[in-house]
Amino acid sequence: MSTPFSPAEVQRAIDLLASRPLVRLVTEIDDNGAIPPRRLGGTLPDLAPHQLRSASGTARAHGLIWGSPGTGLELTQAGHELADLYDAMATWARRRAAPVPVCEFSSRIRYVLDRLAPSLTTESADGAADGMSRLRALLIQWLAGNPQVLRVCEPEQAAA
Repeated sequence: MSTPFSPAEVQRAIDLLASRPLVRLVTEIDDNGAIPPRRLGGTLPDLAPHQLRSASGTARAHGLIWGSPGTGLELTQAGHELADLYDAMATWARRRAAPVPVCEFSSRIRYVLDRLAPSLTTESADGAADGMSRLRALLIQWLAGNPQVLRVCEPEQAAA
């Protein structure tokens, strides 16, 4: 399971997965359950309305959330698996006080993804040092199961 990805695919995936609004949306739903779309602003007040629209549109377009009438935005299976991956990454980073001892969850995710990125374009895990080989394997497994994240996918196109 050491399938290399192209540098462009890796960059797209890292940019998407490390997006602070997406990390916040996925982890909020994972931690607290479905969010009615009209309550997004109150649930995630640290994000601007355009960030919320973009994150929810992107998450829908990439199959991470779906909306069910009467309950709100919920995680798909891929979304639940991503939330688990985020937790594993944040735990690894927190144990190493990385990138700094006290920081946001999303900053830890960005740090780990940035460190893993170079190792995703090669067959070997040499670039995944410091015990990151498990995280690399989990990320590769998740990406292999969710190839839509590696492709350019605009929210407007997915809705059409």
